[in-house]
Amino acid sequence: MSVRAAPGRWPLLGHTPALVRRPIPFTAGLREHGDVVTLFLGRLHTYFVTNPEIIHRVLVTNGSSFGSGFMFRKFRPYVGNGLALSDEPFHRRQRKLMLPAFGQQHLRRYAENWVRATTALAESWRPGEVRQIDADMQALAMTNVGEALFGTELGEEAIREARRSIPLIIQLGMYRVLSPGFAEKLPFNRRFDQAIARMKAVVQELMASRDADTDHGDLLSTLLLARDAETGERMTREQVHDEVMTLLTAGTETTALILAWTCHELGRDPALAERVRAEADQVLGGRPATFDDLPALVCTGHVVSEVLRMYALWILMRRTEQEIDLGPVRLRPGDEVMFSPLTMHTDPRYWDHPEVFDPDRWSTERVRSLPPGVFIPFGNGIRQCIGRLFAQAEVVLGVATIFARWRLEPTGPVRVRYTTIAYPRGMPMTVRPRN
Repeated sequence: MSVRAAPGRWPLLGHTPALVRRPIPFTAGLREHGDVVTLFLGRLHTYFVTNPEIIHRVLVTNGSSFGSGFMFRKFRPYVGNGLALSDEPFHRRQRKLMLPAFGQQHLRRYAENWVRATTALAESWRPGEVRQIDADMQALAMTNVGEALFGTELGEEAIREARRSIPLIIQLGMYRVLSPGFAEKLPFNRRFDQAIARMKAVVQELMASRDADTDHGDLLSTLLLARDAETGERMTREQVHDEVMTLLTAGTETTALILAWTCHELGRDPALAERVRAEADQVLGGRPATFDDLPALVCTGHVVSEVLRMYALWILMRRTEQEIDLGPVRLRPGDEVMFSPLTMHTDPRYWDHPEVFDPDRWSTERVRSLPPGVFIPFGNGIRQCIGRLFAQAEVVLGVATIFARWRLEPTGPVRVRYTTIAYPRGMPMTVRPRN
């Protein structure tokens, strides 16, 4: 069965110009053309899904029938075949090996480092100074993920290199994977390739210095020690490197942006910031936050959930691995499927006043009864982000720690640019004493 093609297709370029020029309005408008709409990325034929029930089938019900999409596969030559990029059955095996590293026992230990690093950042600020909060949160997220991966002592060099190279890899990666062969020597591609080479060298050097049978209490040790329950086999060193690169790239940028946008929204709403501050006073009583405080930080958690709703990933893609019916269309192996978490998170069919930042919506029955596929900040199903609890806990504890000490005031409007997620074009905020 055929489906309608979206309007605005250009010769040769397809719908790419519309996606680049008006990304959010364009994908939001696709719901008017059906549950599944045909899009062309240049000559690449894709199916864009606007119905949450069908999205849930792609992610959960028939999740094993879909692999990583076109864009993820393009990154493999550069960052390796890590969990986010791999396909079945290898993906399922890797996920089983890595899940223990994100259990509560490990998260509780990582949380001590998060709070310590956030406290150090907050104590470095001075009353009245203007901070670029997005840059501060980028550095903080890199420190937190780097220390969780490599430890606070043995991994100092790796963390320094990650602070230098990972932002370049993330910022230049899209240009690199889309560049034709003749453009490999262009300056931005050389910078990307050099950053990849530096990170690969420092991670391999750190792994070479580790005794494979010694637990140093960090994620790297957990990955090196992990064994397949059925075969007893461990990951190869090359595969451990690929997983480390995936965790560094996926685990820093998203967390940094969630932290930054949370600070931005609380800065715009002093009354809401005061509620977060009062909750921190009541729960923490002046002591450092811990992992066990998370259930009591209800208001802070709702604020973070609202940030995850309003500043979600714009586009995700999946590739069909076997023939399957998907709503009005029958997919063949190799067909590409697209959907937009951000568009679902702001769809007025499911959200009251979706353009309004309202953390209190998370205590309502309407939100609790949302259909599956409507709120998917970390994906869902067998390919759901393995570090989602890590990221959410890190942000909630970080926000409680910062706002227990400071008020943050925006110094002006923040401009936004979209790639796969909303990036602020600078986020200057003035630091004020809380009282």
